[in-house]
Amino acid sequence: MLNHNIETFIGCDCAYQEADTVLFGAPFDSTTSFRPGARFGSRAIRSESFGLETYSPYQQADLMDCAVLDSGDLELPFGAPKRALAGIRERTAIILADGKRPFLLGGEHLVTLGAVQAVIQRHPDLRIIHFDAHADLRQEYLGEELSHACVLRRCWELLGDGRIHQFGIRSGDREEFQWAKEHVATRLFDFEGLDRTLAGLGAAPVYLTVDLDVLDPSVFPGTGTPEAGGVSFQALLDAVLQVCQRANIAACDVNELAPIYDPSGGSTAAACKLVREMLIALSK
Repeated sequence: MLNHNIETFIGCDCAYQEADTVLFGAPFDSTTSFRPGARFGSRAIRSESFGLETYSPYQQADLMDCAVLDSGDLELPFGAPKRALAGIRERTAIILADGKRPFLLGGEHLVTLGAVQAVIQRHPDLRIIHFDAHADLRQEYLGEELSHACVLRRCWELLGDGRIHQFGIRSGDREEFQWAKEHVATRLFDFEGLDRTLAGLGAAPVYLTVDLDVLDPSVFPGTGTPEAGGVSFQALLDAVLQVCQRANIAACDVNELAPIYDPSGGSTAAACKLVREMLIALSK
């Protein structure tokens, strides 16, 4: 007798009732400003994860021992960011209401806003840690306020001053950097000061958002808006593990893999390994 083929991220197939963390994909890239294709990111991460082992030599732990469910991709409307965000917000709220941690796979970075809208309803004192090449603090981009170039500005409107901490930023227009000085904490180029930031957060709930273009394009060309001068994979892995192990993570995401721009598959492999390490660290 044949069974249905239900593809999940490797090792993430426990029952929903038992899961501590629930993965879901948001295949949306309708506001991408340069090269589209991030809508294929979550599917590629899920499929290519089977090139990995479930065991992490970095943490000496196995994903098979973690209570994680991959609940699949949402079906989101193209060209309708408000409706797409509503779908992401609804799925995130359901996971939170059941006492579990949402882990969102993008998609372009705008998808983060839908998840944050849900998380802040449950955790009004939420903080955001943001790894990215781009500040994403524009008020609007080409007349649109719902854009991946504006996502952290929209999040700031929900959280207010001093509650967004950015690292790795190396791109943005002049207005963004001037505005950031008054409203958010921005570390340019690298992760220096992350330890102090985490110490200052204490037990406050944290949303971690990782835009994979924080990586240098020589390491990670498979993204829609590559920016030279980024961090190494090891530097990003170290920073992500530090956050996942020390912060009170209420929810998180990994976004902006556009696999079609890296036919070698190396970018997707890097994204898969980062997700595996985050899942294990969160479970530990």
